[in-house]
Amino acid sequence: MLKMVLIVYNEAVDMEVMEMMKKCNLKDYTKVMGVFGRGETSGTHLGNDIWPGRNNLLYVATPENSAKQLISTVKELRTKLGKEGIKAFVLPIEEIT
Repeated sequence: MLKMVLIVYNEAVDMEVMEMMKKCNLKDYTKVMGVFGRGETSGTHLGNDIWPGRNNLLYVATPENSAKQLISTVKELRTKLGKEGIKAFVLPIEEIT
């Protein structure tokens, strides 16, 4: 069964996130750069003088066992990065067309 892992992270840690993908041997993804948002722990990122910074999104469709490994690796990176901000969400994939 495939899962979609959605990773939302501060653009400042893009290199670390891409290294994490290599570590998990995941080569296929969709990246959306420069998105805005607010998180309870990461704060507000609107890319302006008042709320500087932006986030990136990474969509990874992968088998369930690889998704579990990726989530575990995100947890490790989250501990290491602290306030820089990274979160992951696992969604079911119901259909691929």
